Amino acid sequence: MSPPASTEPPATPVPSPSLGLEIRGVSKAFPNVQALSDVSLEARSGEILAFLGENGAGKSTLLKVINGDYQPDIGTLTLDGQPLRFANPLDAHRAGIRVIYQEPEIIPGVDVAENICVGELPGRGGFVDRRLLETRVRADLDRYGFSAALPMGLMGDMLSPAQRQLVEIMRAIKSNVRVLALDEPTSSLTDDEVQRLFALVRRLRDEGVAIIYVSHRIREILQLADRVAILRDGRLIAVRPAADLTEEEIVRLMVGRDLTAMFQRRRAVTDRVVLRAEHIASNWHHDVSFYVRAGEVVGFAGLVGAGRTELAKVVFGELPRDSGSVFVDGRLVSIRRPSDAVTEGIGYAPEDRKREGLILMRSVLENASLAVLQRLSRFHFIQRRMERRLAGEYIERLRVRTPSLEQEVGKLSGGNQQKVVLARWLAAKPKVLILDEPTRGIDVGAKAEIYHLIDDLANQGLGVMFISSDLPEILGLSDRIYVMQNGRISGELPGPGATEEQVLALAMVDHLSRADPVPKSTAPEEGLAG
Repeated sequence: MSPPASTEPPATPVPSPSLGLEIRGVSKAFPNVQALSDVSLEARSGEILAFLGENGAGKSTLLKVINGDYQPDIGTLTLDGQPLRFANPLDAHRAGIRVIYQEPEIIPGVDVAENICVGELPGRGGFVDRRLLETRVRADLDRYGFSAALPMGLMGDMLSPAQRQLVEIMRAIKSNVRVLALDEPTSSLTDDEVQRLFALVRRLRDEGVAIIYVSHRIREILQLADRVAILRDGRLIAVRPAADLTEEEIVRLMVGRDLTAMFQRRRAVTDRVVLRAEHIASNWHHDVSFYVRAGEVVGFAGLVGAGRTELAKVVFGELPRDSGSVFVDGRLVSIRRPSDAVTEGIGYAPEDRKREGLILMRSVLENASLAVLQRLSRFHFIQRRMERRLAGEYIERLRVRTPSLEQEVGKLSGGNQQKVVLARWLAAKPKVLILDEPTRGIDVGAKAEIYHLIDDLANQGLGVMFISSDLPEILGLSDRIYVMQNGRISGELPGPGATEEQVLALAMVDHLSRADPVPKSTAPEEGLAG
């Protein structure tokens, strides 16, 4: 199936210098999907080239062609003018090409030094020369300034997301990498870790490595990249110097339409309070009180470590609560485990959808029906026809792009995976839906669809507890905003009219400690029975 014709003029690649990776006329098709169509561009030595595009635009397929995971149906690759033909990723590694995917390949049972040198451990006779191994690895870490960030004694399963990324990058550096591609490398990093990664990427560029950088974060791309390649529906739409682009122009090129109205909300707040938490205390919180009304989107803002995700998990019964009360529709409820929350009408879409929200090797159908299996069961047997009808209704309603209900959910794009999580909770018909970072790791077009869905849910009378680290979306979607800091609510703002400065001021108050008094959420009197 051919993708729709582009409304943009075809990109005209700049003539390539003698050094670097050249991609010429590459096409790749899968059953019913034309993933890439006649893509030509260059990743030049000593340059950072960014790939941007919606989920399904072809970025991942192109990376897999470069890495030798896929062979192109048509087209060629050359490196420094020499033709390349990869049968597998090992061939690409030998040529000096490394692709570091979003989830780095780390061996859990060995330490940092062995993870970095996996496959090339010094020694002989089956014995590893530990002294030589550690000397080599320490020299590389010292050279790039990461000795403190990556202690060699740490085992693979003890590494943070940032440290896992560093291990993969150090592997590539050790093997004299000539082309380094990074796929969403900052999705799990703090701001400080992002800046350290940027410094390393720039240093590698200055040493002559060709860098390919894939991210959904447009501001990040504009800060880091030298050139930007934009893909849509498997086609190369434009290749421009980053300095010549704005966020608005990038969005228009990516999605083929203007998304300036993506945050438009139809206010539908009622007086009925569907969720109220009073004086919640736990290992992560002290005296937290808040409420959510039917038809209301309530934003929860704060810096990393403020306790927002933990608050959601405490309310949902996934983390223990020491004291405090939770009311649903004015009725005091006992929630000790997630199944209690579901029974009471609370749904929860977690931040890490791949680890906590989905069973990646199971089908779209099975994932979408997880929250309603009891309703679909009779005499302990699931009524499959009813399951397909119910799941199919919500998969279609949310416009999930999947070949069939039997498709493994792990093979869908990030945006479509998130929609499957939401379909599950819509099928359960909750009174309150907790959304924790619902747009993390998805492209701008899919974000717009999620925003419109949140607006639709509120207009149908659902109460939405909305956690996000993206201030523009918190400000654009929320009817009210709670700001958290150090496990407490440091303030409450009206959504319309609130500014980033006001949110940050409350998120960074330096006088707030666990012993300080904190502004209490003032719930309306009406509708607070119980």
